[in-house]
Amino acid sequence: MTQADFLKAPFPKPVELPAAHITGPKRFFNRELSWLAFNWRVLEEATNPKVPLLERVRFVSISATNLDEFYTVRVAGLRELAREGHMTPAADGLTPTEQLAQINDNARRLLMEQQGSWNKLKREMEGEGIKLLTLSKLNRTDKAHLEGHFLSQVFPVLSPLAIDPAHPFPFIPNAGFCLALQLTRTSDGVARQALLPIPAQVDRFVRLPSGSHEHRFLPLEDLLILHLGSLFPGYKLDGHCAFRVLRDSDLEVEEEAEDLVREFEVALKRRRRGEVIRMKMTAGAPEALRETIMEELAVTEDEVVEVKGLLGLTDLKELVLDNRPDLLWPTFTPRVPERVQDFDGDMFEAIKQKDMLLHHPYETFDMVVRFLAQAARDPNVLAIKQTLYRTSKNSPIVDALCEAAEDGKSVTALVELKARFDEAANIRQSRKLERAGAHVVYGFTNYKTHAKISTVVRREGDRLVTYTHYGTGNYHPITAKIYTDLSFFTCDDALGRDATKVFNYLSGYAKPAVLENLSISPHSLKPKLVEMIGKEAELARSGKSTEIWAKMNSLIEAEVIDALYAASNAGVKINLVIRGICGLRPGIKGLSENIRVKSIVGRFLEHSRIVCFGNGAGLPNKRCKVFISSADWMGRNLNRRVETLVDIRNPTVKAQIVSQIMAANMADEAQSWVLKPDGTFERQPPGKDGSGFNCHRFFMEYPSLSGRGSAGAADVPELTHSKD
Repeated sequence: MTQADFLKAPFPKPVELPAAHITGPKRFFNRELSWLAFNWRVLEEATNPKVPLLERVRFVSISATNLDEFYTVRVAGLRELAREGHMTPAADGLTPTEQLAQINDNARRLLMEQQGSWNKLKREMEGEGIKLLTLSKLNRTDKAHLEGHFLSQVFPVLSPLAIDPAHPFPFIPNAGFCLALQLTRTSDGVARQALLPIPAQVDRFVRLPSGSHEHRFLPLEDLLILHLGSLFPGYKLDGHCAFRVLRDSDLEVEEEAEDLVREFEVALKRRRRGEVIRMKMTAGAPEALRETIMEELAVTEDEVVEVKGLLGLTDLKELVLDNRPDLLWPTFTPRVPERVQDFDGDMFEAIKQKDMLLHHPYETFDMVVRFLAQAARDPNVLAIKQTLYRTSKNSPIVDALCEAAEDGKSVTALVELKARFDEAANIRQSRKLERAGAHVVYGFTNYKTHAKISTVVRREGDRLVTYTHYGTGNYHPITAKIYTDLSFFTCDDALGRDATKVFNYLSGYAKPAVLENLSISPHSLKPKLVEMIGKEAELARSGKSTEIWAKMNSLIEAEVIDALYAASNAGVKINLVIRGICGLRPGIKGLSENIRVKSIVGRFLEHSRIVCFGNGAGLPNKRCKVFISSADWMGRNLNRRVETLVDIRNPTVKAQIVSQIMAANMADEAQSWVLKPDGTFERQPPGKDGSGFNCHRFFMEYPSLSGRGSAGAADVPELTHSKD
């Protein structure tokens, strides 16, 4: 047993801090630095020997992608505040300028660590026959192959650009990657500078002919250097460097925009042209080239990061080869719930028998798609309503909604245009739905609609039955293969009425007067959470054993954190699984001595949001209150978004959530990092036999409780699986 096993390990001895840390801003951790700490944990998986080699490469790519997005959104916003002279501190007391200084130092160290991790992995890959070559390692056969590839696959999409008074410095879009060249004309010795944008439409790594057990690649930028003679005939290369820019990508939209879709289309074009926030450049660049690039892009020294290694580590995902399954996670096929199979795939009959909770990706997301596809083709279905926050490019869910609309059913789709980095895709989907005859609405200009709800109204005999799906994740079949989320299906009348009222609110701005089993932000969700935390504290003060379990991606909302602190002081035992940002400081005497926090980072991305209240007893117990939600406990989710908090009352579903899903998360040791009072995270050492309980393994090996049909639940264990 380790300290990460929140089911069995006792609470650690609390740390004593000065009174100012208990009552002042120091009772919170900084949001941005906490996010960086999460990305350090992601990168740490690249060195985890229990993770297959190419999956470790993927973790480096994910860490690099995360850091890019962090800069283009969060750092961009902080920089704007600092430039405008804002001195208002964050909850933890740091001003924008102070935050930027600490972020810059931390992020530069993270970049160096990313390069170090990649260099180690590259050597391991070479041992497995996967080689990333340099120009000096090419033989004649390689060069002949590369010439053909260059002329047929790359040359047609290149645009070499001279830099002089007649050819002004071109616009480099967000995430744009370029070669900068110092050239001399051989005929007269005239020096020139030029740019060669590296097209994102071409693979970053060019595959070379190899033996059956070998995979050899050359970076695209090296291929371009090799063939500069075709691009700049009559010139010789004197020096070069590569650089990559990140631009401010936070969208600004006029609140009173008459045509929201058109306004977002314009805003997306502005995103490409946002100010440069950061520029990464290969170390040792010719000084004249470096000065030209910095001047033309208007970047300062502190916005330039010199990289000794490979630029654009996000592209490493291309080297995660499907044809090397021996270096990837073992194949995992999501289960189809037995109850659905009992009814020959009929989702309505399965739901009608009893409420059903699916745990993705362990149970297939195809059941959500089937729910809507079946509704589209069912002549007894009259109406479908659906929220869409993020979805895939060729979405089977959008296809099902279009099919239903074309068949004459009433289809209402709430498409959230403000889903960051998916705005363009959502605009395309909204146009497609409108062409099919669906009624498309866009919710509020000042709130994002992040709730995950789908309703199907079906005529059964002489009555209408509403089948409802509430989710914790997005309606996105691709991410649902790697995100852990919950899908709750029900035909409960009250939950159906609640969902209908929320859709009426989204389409008609009429705030629901009464909701029976549901709380929504920005109106009742946060008050409900604070109320339930307060009730648990009252029960503790009356002498009862009380407990709170919660799981989410981020916890930063000050009012909720203070409510948790108050509950801790009242004696409530609080165990939190927070994957990413956490502003709460655990384990402080007189503040949070009864609060523990851990983060789970592993094969799957923890994404579900769950909260369980002991209701006067420890957890698990049959009287507990259980909720699933689309909302993290952040200011944006609780105050500026439309979100749901669903009261789960079905005993089997409650048991599944508490005794199976949450208990396994609490017990996890293999993938857990425990948050210390000083803000650092500690990876828990393995047990005596080198193993530890792994919640992802547990969920892959054993079926969920509420999805069992005629097979029964006798073989669903509490918490056991084969050891790592």
